[in-house]
Amino acid sequence: MSKELKFIDLFAGIGGFHIALSSLGGKAVFASEWDKDAAKVYENNFSLKPEGDITKISEKSIPDHDILCAGFPCQAFSISGKQLGFEDSRGTLFFDVARIAKEKQPKVMFLENVKNLARHDGGKTLSVIKKTLDEIGYDVFDEVLDASKYGVPQSRKRIYIVCFRKDLKVKEFDFPREENLKKHVMDILLPDSETKKYEIHRNDVVINQNVKEKISDIPLRIGTVNKGGQGERIYSPLGTAITLSAYGGGAGAKTGLYRVNGKIRKLAPRECARLDGFPENFKIAERDTVAYKQFGNSVVVDVLQKIMKNALEKKEVVACL
Repeated sequence: MSKELKFIDLFAGIGGFHIALSSLGGKAVFASEWDKDAAKVYENNFSLKPEGDITKISEKSIPDHDILCAGFPCQAFSISGKQLGFEDSRGTLFFDVARIAKEKQPKVMFLENVKNLARHDGGKTLSVIKKTLDEIGYDVFDEVLDASKYGVPQSRKRIYIVCFRKDLKVKEFDFPREENLKKHVMDILLPDSETKKYEIHRNDVVINQNVKEKISDIPLRIGTVNKGGQGERIYSPLGTAITLSAYGGGAGAKTGLYRVNGKIRKLAPRECARLDGFPENFKIAERDTVAYKQFGNSVVVDVLQKIMKNALEKKEVVACL
């Protein structure tokens, strides 16, 4: 690339987009995140303090940039929510992305959301999003990808939307090819000495003796706690992790339960960071409850890196950067 690649990070969370794009030569010139705990973690890691509520920030005040990143809030489209979409005020935050893009006209945009966005309201919600992006001058490509198909031992399906400004004349875009999984939960675990606080000791643990534990590229359920509801299921570390969640209850709330060296436990925040592709030197929130929520809300860095690399290496894009 002929010059420094400037990007903005909207609904920045703890910085998954930042890590992915900076690894490809990008420099963040603006970030916005209304959640104070997430903004603090972002600043601690990147020495950039995110601005607050994006709805109160004028698009004209935002610095010029080449790339816009936005993991806009997903609760309005999530299976676990009421699925009200644009009727829910959180759903309308997409239009803050649109008004900024319309004003600043970045060359490329990378957006991410929950997989349910693809079929919400019979596909009408996604159609509104794509129509809006088309109207403000972008060619739009979208795909639902599962992180476990891209080298990450976590079953995490998300929709990724890549937008190219129309004057770049990008008429086709290939999302990254799936690859064989080389890591499983057992490969991201901390030593037992660092995870004792996450163990559970209960008399209602039931292990299914009929399940043969073997290397698996999907979550391998081997037992339950209590009634076996969400957050009460036990998995083998020989498989992949279930989707990290920002919400939910049960003994294994937000991470699920795993039988590790004979002990039943939740995953530690550092293990969650690894499942989301964050580097070992990433500074995690001090309180576990906060960290769990943040990683449950986060993008998967590895998947973003692959998508971004494909997009930024297109000859039409290279020519203008």
